[in-house]
Amino acid sequence: MNCTIYRCSKQEQMYLYVREDLPHDDLPAALLQRLGRLEPVLELNLAERERLARVDIATVRRAMDAPGWFLQMPPDGSIKVQLNDQI
Repeated sequence: MNCTIYRCSKQEQMYLYVREDLPHDDLPAALLQRLGRLEPVLELNLAERERLARVDIATVRRAMDAPGWFLQMPPDGSIKVQLNDQI
């Protein structure tokens, strides 16, 4: 279960995990607009991991099955207002 983790340019400490075989065209357009530029930071095999640093690995694994992506929110829960703005 391989995935790529992307850093979101519009929000510090927000990361998007995307299943390796999921085309970016299958990601919701509204999600991509609000996250800004996605910078790949890590490729990860979730089957070989027992845990992740900030999120529950079982939750991420379920998200990789469907819908094929998982959005990791900032640890303090603070979201920049611009994420809610229309582009």
